[in-house]
Amino acid sequence: MNKMTGLVGGGVAAVLGILGLIFWGNSFITILKGGIPIILLWGGIISLVAGISELKETSKAGKKQD
Repeated sequence: MNKMTGLVGGGVAAVLGILGLIFWGNSFITILKGGIPIILLWGGIISLVAGISELKETSKAGKKQD
C-alpha cells in the first residue's frame, strides 16, 4: 500500500467518523457512559494486581539481603 492510499483511506475514515458522530451522537454518548466505568474498573484491578505483585517482589528482595 503506498502513502497516497493510506492518506485517502484515513481521510475517508475521518469523514465517516464525523458523519457517524453527527447522526448517532446520542448513541455514542450512551456507549461512553456505559464503557468508561468498565474501563476504569479494569484499569483499577490491573493497577492493584501490579502493585501487589511489586510489593511481593520488593519483600522477597528485602528478605534475601538480610
